[in-house]
Amino acid sequence: MKKILKNYKNTLILLGCVVIGAVCGLIFKEKAEIVKPLGDLFLNLLLVIIVPLIFFTITSSISKMRERRRLSKILISTIIIFLITSIIAVIVGFASTIAINLVDPKDTDVIRETFDDSITEEVELNLLERTVSVLSTDQFVNLLSTDNLIALIVISILFGIAINKSGEKGRKVAELLDSFSEVMYKFIHIIMYYAPVGLGCYFASLVGTLGSVITIGFLKTFFVYWVVSLLFMIIFYTIYAYIAAGKKGIKGFWKNIIPSALTAMGTCSSAASVPVNIECTKKIGVPNDIAETVVSFGTSFHKDGSSIGSVFKIMFLVCLFGTSIASFGEVLGIISVALVATLLVTAVPIGGGTISEMLIITMMGYPISALPILTITATIIDIPATMLNVTGDSVSSMMVARVVEGKGWIDNKASELKTIDNPVKEVAEEKPKNKKKKKH
Repeated sequence: MKKILKNYKNTLILLGCVVIGAVCGLIFKEKAEIVKPLGDLFLNLLLVIIVPLIFFTITSSISKMRERRRLSKILISTIIIFLITSIIAVIVGFASTIAINLVDPKDTDVIRETFDDSITEEVELNLLERTVSVLSTDQFVNLLSTDNLIALIVISILFGIAINKSGEKGRKVAELLDSFSEVMYKFIHIIMYYAPVGLGCYFASLVGTLGSVITIGFLKTFFVYWVVSLLFMIIFYTIYAYIAAGKKGIKGFWKNIIPSALTAMGTCSSAASVPVNIECTKKIGVPNDIAETVVSFGTSFHKDGSSIGSVFKIMFLVCLFGTSIASFGEVLGIISVALVATLLVTAVPIGGGTISEMLIITMMGYPISALPILTITATIIDIPATMLNVTGDSVSSMMVARVVEGKGWIDNKASELKTIDNPVKEVAEEKPKNKKKKKH
């Protein structure tokens, strides 16, 4: 019990302060706005770290990539499976929220005035018209602004590729960027110490101004997400396991996945769950190199829970600001933003989704002041989202094994283990016979 409380300590403190802030907002109403500057301080700290965090983490990750012979086949199948399962997760998330009004539309006008007085027109979701402007900028200095996050990501990717192609000469740069990346994560960790105070004050001001509208929305989000995540894991991961290895795949998955799921829920960190998840995946029967590659790669680039969560965040804002979703293009826009945003969710507990949340706000055209709302939403769904992220990597590795090793991969793995065990048994049986001969 102590260990569980220790793992959940940060989340419980953060949620506790948010609840306290909400209660204070309901009690003091408009007077609670006096603590808003303390909430703005937290928001400013997050905004300052966004640009360097994106550049260092993305550039560092790409600059360190190395491919091998068998690894190339594994990576290709991994990317394809990750893409397919992520799209399925996003569609499920959208289908789960499209019919639910997380926030009452009648409060749209009041909410807009509270967040940004400059918002006078309905938010447009047509991404095609904004493609060029979000992918590029005409001045380097513009990359240092949170208004050009996509352009910054493009430059970071290209810079990482350039370092990778530079070979030995670029290795020192890669190591330096890796060090900077680690420092950025530590900096976020320091900022998150202030998160309970900042979010508590921000939420007090928010609820005091808007009443219980948003509070009820968060409760709806919490319960709906938990139901969706559990059903998704039970239904879709069972189907994936069956596709990978039939009934043996289903049995192997559910027999060995529990430690990974519990570790994910206990730590709220995909990165912290990697050792346990790799071990559980190997016990299912997945070859070592596939398990190690897919699980490690998936920690950064495959997150079913976060994919569904990104849709929940977007739909929360859609309901909050009264945005209409009337065409297929707008639906496709939401799905596209959710997929891209999920790629930017880092594998650290609490605060790891800040980059993706800024991307959602930028791409959807919402005010930056809405960032704390997404941070609170991310905190609420963090536990089940991490569980899906981790276990989703395991079942994906099973499907990769099916592609790389063939239909009977799970039987081949069992046979391989038996052939390894048999010589040991034979030697063990021969030793007593030899001893008996010596005695005679």
